[in-house]
Amino acid sequence: MSHGKKIIIVLALLLLIAAGFIAFKILRPAVQNKPNTYLYIYPGTDMAGLAQQLRDSNYITGSGYGLACKLLRFKNPKPGRYRLKDGMSLLSMVRMLRSGNQEPVKVVVNKERIREQFAGKMGKNRKYDFIFDSLQMMNFLNNNDSLKKFGVDSNTVMAIIQPDTYNHKWNSTPDKLMQQFYNSFKKFWNNDRKAKAQKLSLTPLQVTVLASIVEEETNLRADKINIASTYINRLNTGMKLQACPTIKFALKNFGLKRILNTHLETKSPFNTYQNAGLPPGPICTPSKETIDLVLNAPKTEYLYFVASYQFDGSSIFTTNYADHIKYAKLYQQELTRRTDSVRKEKEKTDSLDKKDRK
Repeated sequence: MSHGKKIIIVLALLLLIAAGFIAFKILRPAVQNKPNTYLYIYPGTDMAGLAQQLRDSNYITGSGYGLACKLLRFKNPKPGRYRLKDGMSLLSMVRMLRSGNQEPVKVVVNKERIREQFAGKMGKNRKYDFIFDSLQMMNFLNNNDSLKKFGVDSNTVMAIIQPDTYNHKWNSTPDKLMQQFYNSFKKFWNNDRKAKAQKLSLTPLQVTVLASIVEEETNLRADKINIASTYINRLNTGMKLQACPTIKFALKNFGLKRILNTHLETKSPFNTYQNAGLPPGPICTPSKETIDLVLNAPKTEYLYFVASYQFDGSSIFTTNYADHIKYAKLYQQELTRRTDSVRKEKEKTDSLDKKDRK
């Protein structure tokens, strides 16, 4: 074998060894992390800062990180929340960081009643984990100039936050969050739903406001459609809605069992006993199903309804005030009887307890 061939073979072996060494460095399991723990890269973090963060937090062991960065030409860290899987290679980790493939924050919206309640769940150290805090979210929800592009104001903004599951980026701003809620709202309000709303002489926002009242009145689907029909009839005849849930909203007291005359005197634009028409915004975030029930409410002549005196969760619907008063009295009598029964049972129990202590 010639001297030249020997040199070529040696160089090839050296290259093979070097390649193997590099592959070992960047392909071996080198990342360690605990379950449900994330790497947070904040805006302004540079490559040196990221390397220091990875080492200080013990995400990576040994050398090879810098080599992986050079091979993949990773030069600019992208802010985000990243899930580093325990045992992943440096190559896989750097590829993920370079692409900005961050773990989204899953936001589950159920029934939210007030802006403060919703904002309180947002932001760092709250139910959901975002780079902004709850105060920033609240300030955005109160800023009519910021909300203008979504076609809402601080009263109606909760109408576009529909119950659903959303995926947001950790480094999203309140504006970006609202943009996704708004995109989902627009998608829901297709031409068919808009046409049904128009038939009711209502806008999508007004339908949502009405649905929010229906949502707070009952959990029974069969009653929801008739309650919707009743309120639509009241709107069409010029009657005040006189919806008890709007009083609870005005008072911010959602645990009220009885609405008394003193409650009805509450000065608020949401008091539908004093003000005609719909309130200026939703009193909760109604489900999509309830919105559809409002849009498809049957035509009836109902103008009144009251909780059933049988206390089965249903309502009794009537077309005239005399019948309404009759069933309302039956309900109040049964409520008083049950309240008295509970009180007497408690007094009996307390009396027995006192005897036992003697």
